[in-house]
Amino acid sequence: MLEKLTTERRNPKTTNLDQLTPHEFLKIMNEEDKKVPLVVEEVLPDIEKAVKVIIKSLEKGGRLIYFGAGTSGRLGVLDAVECSPTFGTTDEVQGLIAGGERAFVKAVEGAEDSEELAVEDFKQLNLNEKDTVVGIAASGRTPYVIGGLKYAHEIGAKTVSISCNKDAEISKYAEISIEVDCGPEVLTGSTRLKAGTAQKLILNMISTASMIGVGKVYGNLMVDVRATNEKLVERSKRIVMEATGVLYEEAEKKLGEAEGKVKTAIVMILSDCTYEEAKTRLELAGGFVRKAIVEIV
Repeated sequence: MLEKLTTERRNPKTTNLDQLTPHEFLKIMNEEDKKVPLVVEEVLPDIEKAVKVIIKSLEKGGRLIYFGAGTSGRLGVLDAVECSPTFGTTDEVQGLIAGGERAFVKAVEGAEDSEELAVEDFKQLNLNEKDTVVGIAASGRTPYVIGGLKYAHEIGAKTVSISCNKDAEISKYAEISIEVDCGPEVLTGSTRLKAGTAQKLILNMISTASMIGVGKVYGNLMVDVRATNEKLVERSKRIVMEATGVLYEEAEKKLGEAEGKVKTAIVMILSDCTYEEAKTRLELAGGFVRKAIVEIV
């Protein structure tokens, strides 16, 4: 079975890997890595389908939940965690890894081989029909992911799969399947390399496009940024300045009046209104700044 998987095949360009100089190896690896964005481009229509489904889930109060094992699971958790400071999410975007949080830093043997474990994890999250789950498995055959997709389908949640092999097993259990074939790895079977890079690119697209779709971006500015540290506090001020054209002092003042909420401060400035009116405008506009700054009848 494994011999049929692209991710398990030997790369003919690197069969003498142990005889190459560092320079020779790095050059080959860089050439192989260049292929990844090109094969991701081939599956953009499938990624778009997934994004549209996720946006609908978020609009209904549902969640985007990534899940997987090993490198695939870690990448999902990483993308989910980064959504909080970037887009101000709370529990709208979540990530699960087989074996739990400890598996993020140390492998938990056997966790990925259990379909039941995914079911238990989803039950603890109270998975429901409003949610969209994204199962990630480079091989496309991880039992943990298959079990999760089966359970999600049973309760009516939307299902998406991401694999790095064509005709993947997990695709059979997903409404939308994203299959990206990057070719054999330079180090045979090490899917943390090209496969992992492809998965990260796809996850970047999914989360960013979905957040744009629910109003968390104005222009190309992250207007729902959560200022959890000094760097993000200063970034918040710069975002207000960029969006409105005001000087630093005015941006700082309006952010203070807006209780640190970038989106609200921008609407206050561009609509010349109070904090309460800006909040009302944003609520009526579904969180979209561009709609909120237009006169709402």
